[in-house]
Amino acid sequence: MTEISSMLITHVKASVGDIEKLHAWHGGVDKILKRLYGHEMVEECAVLMTCNRVEVYVVSPKGSKVLFNFAKMMKVPNLIVDFLDHEESMRHLMRLTSGLESMIVGEDQILGQVKDLYNLAKKTGTTGKMLDTVFSKSIQVGKRVRNETGINRGSVSIGSAAVELAEDVLVSLEGKTVMIIGAGEMGSLVARALANKNIKAIYVANRTFERAETLACELNGEAIKYELIDDYIKESDVVISATAAPHMVITKEMMECAMQEHKGEILLIDIANPRDIDETTNEVEGVGLFNIDSLKKISEKNLERRKNEMFKVENIIDEELELLKIQYKRQHADRIISALYSMINEIRCHERDAAINKLKAYHTIGEIETEVLNDLTHSVANKILAEPTKILRCAAEHDDEIFLDTVAELFRLNSNENDKNN
Repeated sequence: MTEISSMLITHVKASVGDIEKLHAWHGGVDKILKRLYGHEMVEECAVLMTCNRVEVYVVSPKGSKVLFNFAKMMKVPNLIVDFLDHEESMRHLMRLTSGLESMIVGEDQILGQVKDLYNLAKKTGTTGKMLDTVFSKSIQVGKRVRNETGINRGSVSIGSAAVELAEDVLVSLEGKTVMIIGAGEMGSLVARALANKNIKAIYVANRTFERAETLACELNGEAIKYELIDDYIKESDVVISATAAPHMVITKEMMECAMQEHKGEILLIDIANPRDIDETTNEVEGVGLFNIDSLKKISEKNLERRKNEMFKVENIIDEELELLKIQYKRQHADRIISALYSMINEIRCHERDAAINKLKAYHTIGEIETEVLNDLTHSVANKILAEPTKILRCAAEHDDEIFLDTVAELFRLNSNENDKNN
C-alpha cells in the first residue's frame, strides 16, 4: 500500500555538529528533493531542514526501505535517526507545526519554516495529493493550536532562550554590554528578547549595514560595521551570533586579541547553523562559549512551564488526526471511484462512436441523434456506477481497505493510482 514514511534527525538525538554535517552534505533542499523524486519507488517527497532538524517525508509503497537506504547514503549514524510509519509521520508533523517537537516548546518560527519548505517542495513539483493533504492539515493545526491554547505565550524562541541562557550564566544582564551579530530573523528574535533588560549598551553588526541600522534603531542601540566586529568584542560582556555565514565569524585568534584588552569575562553564544564561532575559543581564558546544544537546559525549564498547555495541544492533535485519517480514507475511495468512472467512460465513448458509425451506414445521423445517443450511454453508465460508488464510500468510512484494494485490483485500477504523472 502506498503510504507516507518519514526519516527524522533532530535535536532530540543529534548534536548541533551532527545536523551541521548533514546541512553541509546535502547541497540544497531542492537537490535532495530531485534526488529522492528520481527514485523509482518514490511518488511524492518533501524535506524539512532547520538548525535543529533534517526531516525527509516520502510517499511510497516501500517508504521505509527507501529511507533506510537514503540514510545509509547520507552516512547518518543509526543512533541519531528515527524512521516513522504512516500514522506516526502524520502525528509527528502536527506536533511539529504545533511547537511540541521544537527544542523550545511552543516556538512560532517552526510553523513558518514548515510552510516555506513545503512550498519549496510544491514548487519543485515533488508533492501530490497525499503530502499536500497532510502538510495543509498540519499547518492548519499549528494555527489552531496557537489560537486556542497558550503554548506560545511569552518569549519562546531560540533567540529568547539564548538571552535566558545569558541571564542564567551572568545572573543578570542589567548594566551589561551586548553585541548581536546578524540582523536576520534569529537576530531579531534575540533583539526582542533583550527589550526591557536594562542593558547598558547594545551593538548590532550585519554584513548589510542598513539592516543593522534598522534593528539597532528598534533597540535604541548602535549599528556597527561588520568589519569592526573585532573592535567591539572587546567592549562587550555578551556576544550572540546568529548569521547565515558559511565560515567562522569569531575565531580563537580574535578572542585571544580581545581578552588582552577586555576586563573580566566574555560570554559567547552561537545560535547559527552552520556555527559562527570556533569551538576552540572556549580554550581562551576568560571566554565562555555556548551553542544550540547548550540551550537544552533552558528547554527543560520551558517544558515544565508549558506542561498544562501541552495536554490541550495533544487533545487538539488527537482530534485533528482522526479527521485526517477519515479524509485519507475518502481520498482512497475517491481515487478508485474516479479511475472506475474514467475507465467506464472510455468504454462508453468507444461503444457510442461504434454505434453511430453503424447507424451512419444506413441513415444520415445529425447532431440531435448523436446527442441522444451520447446522453443515453452517459445515463446508463452513471446509473450502473451509482450503487458501486455508494458502497465504495461506505467501505472507506468503515476502514475496509481490503475491499477497496480488491475492487481496484479487480478492475485493474492500481496502475493509474500509482502513476507519478497523474
